[in-house]
Amino acid sequence: MPSHTWKRLTTLVTGVGAALAVTLTGMGAPPASAHSPDVRILVFSKTAAFRHSSIPTGVQAIKEVGGTAGMTVDATEDAGAFTRANLRRYRAVVFLSTTGDVLDARQQKAFEWYISAGGGYAGVHAASDTEYDWPWYGQLVGAYFKNHPAIQPATVRVADRAHGSTAHLPQEWRRTDEWYNFRANPREHVHVLATLDESTYSGGDMGDHPTAWCQEYGGGRAWYTGGGHTEASYAEPEFRAHLLGGIRYAAGLIRADCRPENGYTPLFDGTGTEGWKQAGPGGFTLADATLTSHDGLGMLWYSAKEFHAYSLKLDWRLAGDDNSGVFVGFPASDDPWSAVDNGYEVQIDATDSPDRTTGSVYGFKAPKIAARDAALNPPGQWNTYELRVTGERLRVYLNGVKINDFTNTDPKRSLRQGNIGIQNHGSGDEASFRNIRVSELPG
Repeated sequence: MPSHTWKRLTTLVTGVGAALAVTLTGMGAPPASAHSPDVRILVFSKTAAFRHSSIPTGVQAIKEVGGTAGMTVDATEDAGAFTRANLRRYRAVVFLSTTGDVLDARQQKAFEWYISAGGGYAGVHAASDTEYDWPWYGQLVGAYFKNHPAIQPATVRVADRAHGSTAHLPQEWRRTDEWYNFRANPREHVHVLATLDESTYSGGDMGDHPTAWCQEYGGGRAWYTGGGHTEASYAEPEFRAHLLGGIRYAAGLIRADCRPENGYTPLFDGTGTEGWKQAGPGGFTLADATLTSHDGLGMLWYSAKEFHAYSLKLDWRLAGDDNSGVFVGFPASDDPWSAVDNGYEVQIDATDSPDRTTGSVYGFKAPKIAARDAALNPPGQWNTYELRVTGERLRVYLNGVKINDFTNTDPKRSLRQGNIGIQNHGSGDEASFRNIRVSELPG
């Protein structure tokens, strides 16, 4: 909603960097911004079984993409690097097509400590063909390799287009690689970023077939991709950006909601706006499976069904110092001001007063500002909201972090009214939305 004059975005971004540095002090890491040479990444590529010829190419690619992002990338095949003193120098450790038993018991304990202290792990391709007798590692990587068919093209279906490793990708990503089958489906325990469409290639045997995922695990962060077998993979701009986004997530430089997600029904999946109605002036354009606001003040609201106890998830992005919000708990109406006067807005614009800033229940309750600042990705990057409504209680999660908990006590309003909408705030305000989905909860 209105007005953005109180707090500048530069202050917000500084706050994000400061909060990140605080979370890493347990590892002895020096304060660093997302584009600082103090952000060090370790690439580990020791093999004790099959050795991929693409490893040197992969190491060089990670050094190149890391360098463009202001990271210092070290590479080693020496397991002796896995000591507490050495690991605390790094924001993330990349296991690049490691195979077999690569760490001894003492080195394993050092790596477990590193993750528990807030460190990050990124696994590439055969990282899942590693350390079968170390259950902690199996849970960290998410799944163990079982077998694979011949190298061939396949369609990767991108499930999460807000995560930094997949936001740049089309919904259907056609590429050639060696496609792993896994011993068990990790979906119950991880957040799936992309799956393989087994109808587009030969040899897939999982049905529901995750191929990239992320999770928070044991105090740290973990990201894995099944791609990266071939040398050609590391020359693909899309795959290189996929790698960089995963490493940046593992390093804690970008935030994402990596909680497991099951049981959600799409309300907007990018193919059209059936079931939605525009209230008021302006509207949204649809391109690249994304709704982008123009003009207003108006609201696109879901008129096909009301939801009374639910978890609403959606991905949003602001182009710059822009304004928008998500409305819940308002009666059906073609007047956008009815939602303003009778419902509640969860604000998106980060540059207003505390009760009117990102994560606030607009005009009623401010978010936890420190938690919000630490969780928020800046303009130009995607963020994920979960709005959880049960009775008259509204909880707001930003990139998986709870930042607000509000209970309605106004007898003239009710969160049980069950309509939802996204705002097009006005001329010059550009807000984009993707992947709007809902899970109904017990009443």
